Amino acid sequence: MQFVPLSIAIALIFSPLASAAAYMITYSEYVHHYPNNSQPTRLAIEAAVAAFIFFMGVSFIVGFLLENIIG
Repeated sequence: MQFVPLSIAIALIFSPLASAAAYMITYSEYVHHYPNNSQPTRLAIEAAVAAFIFFMGVSFIVGFLLENIIG
């Protein structure tokens, strides 16, 4: 069974969704704590990028492990 292409497909679908959710949640929370919009936007973008990298990395690692353990 080919787990790596499946994990890439899952990563390409769910990592942007996780990134968008992290941006919206972080921005909506930080906008209440800062007087202007530049600081919350920067912090929300950082959270979105971190979420994207995390979920892409976890997806690739799980796909690689499944390929080596089961396949």
